[in-house]
Amino acid sequence: MIFYDCSTAPSPRRARMFLAEKGLMPKSLDISIANGEQFGTEFRSVNPRGTLPVLITDAGTVLTENLGIAAYLEAYKPDPPLMGRNADEKGLVLMWNAIAEQQGGMPIAEALRNSHPAFQDRALPGPVNHAQLPDLAERGFTRVRGFFDLLEERLSQSPYLAGERFSLADITAFVFVEFARVIKMRLPEEHANARAWHASVQERPSASL
Repeated sequence: MIFYDCSTAPSPRRARMFLAEKGLMPKSLDISIANGEQFGTEFRSVNPRGTLPVLITDAGTVLTENLGIAAYLEAYKPDPPLMGRNADEKGLVLMWNAIAEQQGGMPIAEALRNSHPAFQDRALPGPVNHAQLPDLAERGFTRVRGFFDLLEERLSQSPYLAGERFSLADITAFVFVEFARVIKMRLPEEHANARAWHASVQERPSASL
């Protein structure tokens, strides 16, 4: 396997944590988004869309999305299970992973890419330029606050998002909670359950990568 990473971006970090939880250490190549290396000829020959992460499997299949990478790694090395042990758990893991992406990752990206000067005309990732929309930024900030409330509500009911066991859904939500610092947002002090969950995940060795 070959893993194309970027040490500063949230999406590659999700895959990096999943790999670490599986105890897998493929050959890793760091692509600097800050320097625009994702749009260089060499990397675009691997992924023409110019996005990260990318995992090239042992069979040479090119996987460019976190969910596809996770599904491959779960099948490649089933233990420890990170995508559920039975039908109910599998459904809950993918449900909460989607919620974390749609209610957490997306609004953080909207707020950042539509407000920060570094993303002028780069409001969406990929090879096509898009203008910033300030209204989307404001909506993003509002939605992130709602995401934090959603986490607090769920984590008052169970120790992890999909139930009793740490899973892909926790990796996704944790990385986005951490990345919210780029828009100067943190879990509120009064969200005791979400903050306890965050502290627990932060203690895992994979969280330091």
